[in-house]
Amino acid sequence: MSDVPTLNKQLFDHKFEGEIDPYLLFDKWLELASEEEPQANAMSLATVDQNGLPDSRIVLLKERAANGFTFYTNKQSQKGSELAANPKAALGFYWKSLNWQVRIRGDVVPVTDEVADAYYQSRPYGSRIGAHASDQSRPLETKQELMDRVAKYENEFGENVPRPKHWSGFTVEPTQIEFWCDGEFRLHDRVQFSRENLNQPWTRQRLYP
Repeated sequence: MSDVPTLNKQLFDHKFEGEIDPYLLFDKWLELASEEEPQANAMSLATVDQNGLPDSRIVLLKERAANGFTFYTNKQSQKGSELAANPKAALGFYWKSLNWQVRIRGDVVPVTDEVADAYYQSRPYGSRIGAHASDQSRPLETKQELMDRVAKYENEFGENVPRPKHWSGFTVEPTQIEFWCDGEFRLHDRVQFSRENLNQPWTRQRLYP
């Protein structure tokens, strides 16, 4: 079990001098959270629809890429459609065992076909079949209808399941990353990293809780 108070002080000591790379700080937090929680890579993904109404769901971070945070989905799903129309998103991580959270906002870009193919082939067989069988976000009359589609694609593809064109990944390229950890009497620690665009250096600012 991590010494959370000591770690918090190390990460947010107001006497700290010099720049911190928020990506490396995130990697450290995720590593520590993974020691405490079985699915520390779970994150909320917030998008907006064509009417500006927010949408949020939990997805899994699959890679902290050099340019951001990558997840995979059906591009014809609700979130896929919303990202196609408005390629901006917010991510939220919360690790209950540590009582820490990270908030991320930025533009969203699709991964290359080569990256999507490589990740898709690393998935379990059932997940690859499921990507074909599920018309994600669309009406489904019965669970049996879905299972029939699973059987259909198992029979069609056998063991060699290609990546469907509608299934791929997105990377959130952040312009803002905020780290928050719990403090006594709600005197929490908050540090925000921000930049105007991806070509600008990060600035670091402590925030009132």
